[in-house]
Parts: sequence; C-alpha cells; structure tokens
Amino acid sequence: MKIAIASDGKMVSGHFGHCEGFSIYLVKEDKIVEDGFLPNPGHRPGFLPLFLADQGVDVVISGGMGGGAIDILNEKGIKVVTGASGASKEVAEKYQQGKLISTNSVCKEHQHAGECGEH
Repeated sequence: MKIAIASDGKMVSGHFGHCEGFSIYLVKEDKIVEDGFLPNPGHRPGFLPLFLADQGVDVVISGGMGGGAIDILNEKGIKVVTGASGASKEVAEKYQQGKLISTNSVCKEHQHAGECGEH
C-alpha cells in the first residue's frame, strides 16, 4: 500500500492543494518499509489527484480537501482521508493500524489556504 500525506514540512497540511508536498509511505506487511517526499508540482484544478494516481498512490490523507479532488481520487480508486492532523509519519502509522478515521471534511473555498475552518 502506498500512502500520500499532504504535508507542510513533517506535519499534515490543512489543505491538500496548498501543501508543500506529499510525504509518501510504502507499507508492506503492516510496516512502513520506505518513505520519501514529493514536492507539490503546483495547484491547478484536477491536476494533483491525477499526479498522485500516476505515482501509484492507494490512499491520500490531508487536513482538508476540495470536493472535486475527492471525486477524482475516488474515481481513480484512491481512498481519501480528511481531518487528519499532526506529524505525517505518525498519521501514516495510525492509518495502517486502522486507528485513523476520516472526518470527511470538504473545503468549499479554494482561493486561499486557511479558509477551510472545518479542520
């Protein structure tokens, strides 16, 4: 399983499209066996979900995300978890242990980071 976490530094980003990049964790047999970081190649409507699908990601985790991105990721068979916060690696570990539950937080505005007050 390949997990991508929208991250600012080593922390989960509050908004998927405006993150610095994606902390990537490869999980095998319930353990993280590899990790890395993909810089955000730029926020354009619909681009990031396709970019992550091309990377072979199975799960995307973020503090919040717009409905369009969620729809595209779901269409590509990628599970979406929103409402996450904290250190990216700890969040990945919680997810693979089945201890991370999505709040289904959907951002309504995309002009500026920080407008998604629900997370």
